[in-house]
Amino acid sequence: MQIIRDIATLHRAVTALKQGGKSVALVPTMGALHDGHLSLVRMGRRVADHVVVSIFVNPTQFGPNEDYAAYPRDEARDAALLAQDGVGLLWAPDVGIMYPAGHSTHIEVAELGADYCGAARPGHFDGVATVVAKLFNQVRPDVAIFGEKDWQQLAIIRRMARDLDFALDILGAPIARDPDGLALSSRNAYLTQDQRAAATAFPGALKAAAAAIASGADVGESLAKAEAAIVAGGFDSVDYVALADANSLERLAACRAPARLLAAARIGKTRLIDNYPVG
Repeated sequence: MQIIRDIATLHRAVTALKQGGKSVALVPTMGALHDGHLSLVRMGRRVADHVVVSIFVNPTQFGPNEDYAAYPRDEARDAALLAQDGVGLLWAPDVGIMYPAGHSTHIEVAELGADYCGAARPGHFDGVATVVAKLFNQVRPDVAIFGEKDWQQLAIIRRMARDLDFALDILGAPIARDPDGLALSSRNAYLTQDQRAAATAFPGALKAAAAAIASGADVGESLAKAEAAIVAGGFDSVDYVALADANSLERLAACRAPARLLAAARIGKTRLIDNYPVG
């Protein structure tokens, strides 16, 4: 597996991969890889001839009081996992390559990034959209694959690709979960043993609420019950539990397809997100 850190070498390598009409899938990550990331890689291998994975912990999507400095980094471990899974190219630029001196242009995602995680993390999705747009231009893939765990992010990237005329397909990969239902996340590593045991209340409450709403239960009551169950299960607070239009992210007071139940909650110092389809 090639590990590339400069853009000129990246362009030459991707051009070589595309010779003979071959296709390239991009899987953007921030490292700290787990089976959820590897499921994206495997989807990439199914839909394209070659898979390029990027690892870049993007400072512009972290707020001043968030965990940028503490975010787990182990490139050697990540590279070994990717090589075992058949990845041919790892794009691993440093901050100076991604944001050279004088960098001053960014993407603003407006209303899609204003609610939910965007309300709790101002500027987060502007940072995500900017770095993803740069990755699209650097790698020039035919398809890019993102996990459905961050449904708001996936919706924003799909809208950005449409609005800015990126000539690629955006695919969402199903959420990878542990056997007890907790969505796989790099931030799960922050949980203590007791917190990890309590964290199962989160997907359990959301799954029950999604089923209730799909069966015709009142949306407001179902969301309130889910929030109460999450707190009762051991979480310190709930940022939001909301029923949203799956594409526009508009909050819904009554269920209509396609809909998604979105949630974020905090346990200890860790903020977890999750979502379930409804109906």
